[in-house]
Amino acid sequence: MIQVIHAQDLLKALEAETVEKSQPTIATFKGTHISIGHSVETRKKGVLEISSMNRFWNRPIPDSEPTQTFVADKWNSRVGLDYGVLDRFTVGAGYSTDNRSVDVFGKYRLFYQRDSGKTFPFSITLFQGGVYREKSSIRLPLYEGSPMEKEVSSKDKFAATTQVLIARKISRNFSLQIAPTYVYRAEDGLVADESAHHFALGFGARYKVSNHVSIVSEYYYVPNPVDFVDTYGPFSLGANWELSDVLLQFKLTNARDFVEDQFIIKTGNNFNFRDGNLHFGFHATYFIQL
Repeated sequence: MIQVIHAQDLLKALEAETVEKSQPTIATFKGTHISIGHSVETRKKGVLEISSMNRFWNRPIPDSEPTQTFVADKWNSRVGLDYGVLDRFTVGAGYSTDNRSVDVFGKYRLFYQRDSGKTFPFSITLFQGGVYREKSSIRLPLYEGSPMEKEVSSKDKFAATTQVLIARKISRNFSLQIAPTYVYRAEDGLVADESAHHFALGFGARYKVSNHVSIVSEYYYVPNPVDFVDTYGPFSLGANWELSDVLLQFKLTNARDFVEDQFIIKTGNNFNFRDGNLHFGFHATYFIQL
C-alpha cells in the first residue's frame, strides 16, 4: 500500500511539473520580415539567412494620363545576411543599390508568447538598426538662397532606427503586430525648421490561408513627418510562400526602399494605381543550418 501511495504522489508531482512548464508559442510569423518591415521572429542559433529583396516600378510618362503599367523602368535591390547568434539574438547586415547604403541591425527576443503553464500574452522583440548612405537623399535647398543640391558630410549620412516589436499569435492562422518606432535621420536635421528625430507606429498582420501560403500586410503611421517633401505612410499587401528552406515573398507597396528609416519616414508616393506609385516587390530568403 505504501508503494502505491508513493507512486501516485510521484505521478501527481510529474503532472504538476508538466503543467507548470510553459512552452513558447512558435511561428507567430514565418520569416524575420512580415512584408516590408521586421517581425518579432529571430533566427535559431547557428542558422544563416541569405536574402535578396527587389522592388520594381515604372516612371511617370510626361503629359500623359496617370496609369499603372507595371513596366519595370526603375529597380532597387538589397542583398542581406542574417545570423542567429543565440535563439533569442539575431544580427544582420545588407547592401542596397539605391543611395548605395550599408545597413546593420540586431534583434533580441525579450519575451515569448506563452499560452500554457505560466502564460504571457505577447512576443516582444527589441530591434536596433543603423545605416550609412554614400549618396544623400536630400534634393532641396538647405536654406534660403542655397543651391538645389548640397553636399552632405559623412557624419550626416548616418541614420538609426529603434523599434519595440510586440506581436500576438491570436489563432493558428492569424497573427498581429504593432511596432512603436523611433527614427534618427541626421540629414533631415540639416533642413531649416526640420527635426532629425521622428516617431512612427507600425501595424502588421499575417493570415495563413494554407499550409504554405500566407497573406500579409503592413502600414506605418508617422505623426511628425518631414515638411520639405511630400511623404506618405508606407503600406504593403502581399503573399508569402513557404518552400522547405526557402521563403518567397511577393508584395505590392508604395515603398521603394528597404531600410527602416528611409521607407518609414521618406516614402514619397501614395499607395494607388496611378503611374509610378505602385511597386512590385519580390523577396527570396534561403536558410542554412551551420
